Amino acid sequence: MYDTEKTDILLEKLKEDSIEYKKLETKGFSSEEKKNAIRSLMNIRMPRELSDELLNLQNEYLKEELSAKGVVSLSDIPTIKEQFNSKFIHADKISLWQGDITRLKVGAIVNAANSQMLGCFVPCHRCIDNAIHSFAGMQLREECNTIMSQRRIKYGGNYEEPTGTATLTLGYNLPCDYVIHTVGPIVYNRLNDSLCQDLENCYENVLKCCLEHDIKSVAFCCISTGEFHFPNDKAAEIAVETITRFLEKHADCMERIIFNVFKDSDKYIYENALS
Repeated sequence: MYDTEKTDILLEKLKEDSIEYKKLETKGFSSEEKKNAIRSLMNIRMPRELSDELLNLQNEYLKEELSAKGVVSLSDIPTIKEQFNSKFIHADKISLWQGDITRLKVGAIVNAANSQMLGCFVPCHRCIDNAIHSFAGMQLREECNTIMSQRRIKYGGNYEEPTGTATLTLGYNLPCDYVIHTVGPIVYNRLNDSLCQDLENCYENVLKCCLEHDIKSVAFCCISTGEFHFPNDKAAEIAVETITRFLEKHADCMERIIFNVFKDSDKYIYENALS
């Protein structure tokens, strides 16, 4: 079966599965438009049981998408000592890598989640939460929903995930073993000490989660920057300081901590911070 056939079949099955978009007209769509429609239907799908047929079609499709993008293994990512001869403490344990975090074959990648913890429902949104859920597959939302349902039984029906915590899930169709979800602080007006402490808690609790689950390598996104408006330079300062303190005590427990950036401006900030 050709890739185009698989795409067509998955798209039709997602339409059949949809509550609102069963009659979505997709005839004449280009290959790229079909892929965007698939991602959109996955993004808006509320948590509910997945049929084996739909799940298998999705998994096969995402496997091919990952193969086309290419997997990046830990051995493909230089340390900052190798990359630019950094003299930074623990330079042999830290990496700076620019690119798509969903390609990384590491122990865990970090997702900048929202307080509902179900991923981004905006079709094809450019946030990292959307990307991670899209390429992990719909079962990631199912697991997150199960976790949140259990927490609402324990803490009440209005429970939302607090800022700064860390929640572990499987990676599913991602090349990483796990995803660690953390809700970063949102800067509405001025930055203050409380928001800085919240961001520090995100990094600390993700690293504690790695220790608890024997995860040897983790890739951090730029938590709370972008949509959550945390200043990029201050966020990087907090990230580097928190990880440095962690490595002072637990360097033997980690093979690699990766700062994953997407923008050139963030790469420049981290290069300066880690030089």
